[in-house]
Amino acid sequence: MRGWRSFFFGFALAASLTGAAIYGLDRLDRAYPPLLKNARLVSQELVDADGNLLRAFATPDGRWRLQTTAAEVDPQFIKMLIAYEDQRFYDHHGVDIQALGRSSWQLLTNGRIVSGASTLSMQVARLIEPRVDRSFSAKFRQMLRAVQIERRLSKDQILELYLNIAPYGGNIEGVRAASLAWFGKEPRRLDTAEAALLVSLPQLPEKRRPDRFPGAAKEARERVLQRLAVARVVGEGEAERASAAAVPRDRLGLPALAPHLAQAARTKFPRQHVIGSTLRRGIQSELEALARHAADKIGDKVSVAIVMADSTTGDILADVGSADFLDSSRRGWVEMSRAIRSPGSTLKPFIYGLAFENGLVSQETIIEDRPADFSGYRPRNFDMQYQGDVSIRQALQLSLNVPAVKLLDAVSPAALMVRFRRASVSLALPKSEPPGLAIALGGAGVSLVDLVQLYASLANQGQPVKLGDGVRNKPEVLDVEPIFSRSAIWNITDTLSGVLPPLGMKQRGIAYKTGTSYGYRDAWSVGFDGRYVIGIWVGRADNGSVPGIAGYATAAPILFDAFAKSGVAITPFAATPSGVTRLSYSDLPANQRRFTTTASGLLSASRRESSPVIVYPPEGARVELSDSLGALSPLVLKLQGGRAPFRWLANGKPLPDLTRRRSNEWTPEGQGFSTLTVIDADGRASSVRIFVQ
Repeated sequence: MRGWRSFFFGFALAASLTGAAIYGLDRLDRAYPPLLKNARLVSQELVDADGNLLRAFATPDGRWRLQTTAAEVDPQFIKMLIAYEDQRFYDHHGVDIQALGRSSWQLLTNGRIVSGASTLSMQVARLIEPRVDRSFSAKFRQMLRAVQIERRLSKDQILELYLNIAPYGGNIEGVRAASLAWFGKEPRRLDTAEAALLVSLPQLPEKRRPDRFPGAAKEARERVLQRLAVARVVGEGEAERASAAAVPRDRLGLPALAPHLAQAARTKFPRQHVIGSTLRRGIQSELEALARHAADKIGDKVSVAIVMADSTTGDILADVGSADFLDSSRRGWVEMSRAIRSPGSTLKPFIYGLAFENGLVSQETIIEDRPADFSGYRPRNFDMQYQGDVSIRQALQLSLNVPAVKLLDAVSPAALMVRFRRASVSLALPKSEPPGLAIALGGAGVSLVDLVQLYASLANQGQPVKLGDGVRNKPEVLDVEPIFSRSAIWNITDTLSGVLPPLGMKQRGIAYKTGTSYGYRDAWSVGFDGRYVIGIWVGRADNGSVPGIAGYATAAPILFDAFAKSGVAITPFAATPSGVTRLSYSDLPANQRRFTTTASGLLSASRRESSPVIVYPPEGARVELSDSLGALSPLVLKLQGGRAPFRWLANGKPLPDLTRRRSNEWTPEGQGFSTLTVIDADGRASSVRIFVQ
């Protein structure tokens, strides 16, 4: 009995002491947890639409630490790492007792450490809390921390923590940053030599840096390849082949694309470490290189901005804010893709679109290009010469100024601004002044992004689309009327697609327009196919003059190169709308054969003050004309001002007769949207868009 009592007493004492120890260790563990939070601090990243890295920012302490997971790293590297560093990684609980015993025996028998006993968990503990010495107490503390880490994290989480914080020389931490810095690629696919080098560097990262100590780096890689456990992973003969590979001698820069957009995204999402964008890395990279090359070719202090968008989705695919973000001579830090500048002649297609839609002109309508006076405003052509009688098609293709101003005078600047607002674009105008005729020649301000947004409505068959900011994944959908009718869009596109390509360039199946602002400060070119739009701006960020630059000679070649280098296939334009065709001059109705204002081409101030205005029905009215049987009754039309006789048009088709009265009747062909236009004897026009129900 006495023996059994002793046994039970001893057992109870041992259990109590064990419980007390466990309780004490648990309290200690809770009171002094490992500093895992610091290890999870990673670089902020901007990625493209497919998740590819565009740009990364260093952590607050200046380190490049790019988050990655084991699934994003080459599986062979993971196997080599475990085989070399911690073969029983999945079997121990933070400390490998077998490896510790072996290392201790070797220390006793050899007087030095032959092989280490650090597990991956212990290395993570050391990296989280770097020790200042190599004492036994420091090693013991490291083992305790490893046990703590194992209690909190799974093996996969510990492995991923190591992959993210392991040092690789300088301020490079983590296998992903190391792979980009030493090999210029993501670690998804590493060859055997690359994987072995990345396994070997973290033990002595500063003494094995390939760019400073290539010999030491190669020797360390060789030791990894010669380890028997590693050789079994890589396969027979592969270690010998990998040993012959050269070690990288240069540290490469991490991707640094879209700097302006990246800075804006970082400001917008300061706590989000991976920020998605709609950019495409391949396109962004090519267009940034194109902008740098073009700016260098044009001259000092010149910058280039490029924006490419998908008109069907509103996604910005490339956003090049300047020729070189770090070039102070070009003020590269200024984001010129969003700077407000004079657009030159790039708004002219929209003036013609209104004229086409209102039935004022067709492509072969004759218009005079001669000196004209619009109440003191006397526009001149870029080359200071005049072409005389030209067709509307020629006037737009040659970007003649006087015809554009005449048409804007007829359709009214206010009506043009309404169409711009449909596309969610507002021009910057002088304060307290209404929109004037100078808009036709660049007398307003607009950004390259907004200009691309306007042209996106042309590429999208007239339906406006709000471009995203490059970061937002879902651009805003504009539930508005088309900017122009399908017929007007087709006429604009057909005309602009016939513009000759720049000298030495091949026709690419795009429609495009160029512009040059006053004083040679800005050169523009915007082009589109059936889906994509690219806009180019060239000039100085300080608004200085660049003698000799011009939209056609300077910006258009960059536009054609941009379409070529973007890598996207040209999308055909939409099919010609039913019932629409380009009529020859002889087939035009009499009222469209020649566009005139007065016989002399000059308008007096007194006559301009009485331009015609449709007063009924008002713009945007919904008119109920259906009777009980569904038939449509006539609609009374009324106008004020203007000089008789008047020509009324409904949806571009003239009503039967000229009239001297300021009222008329029109019977719609059916329900839906309709555009009504009246033209007076001086060629001035007024239009309204209504809905018949």
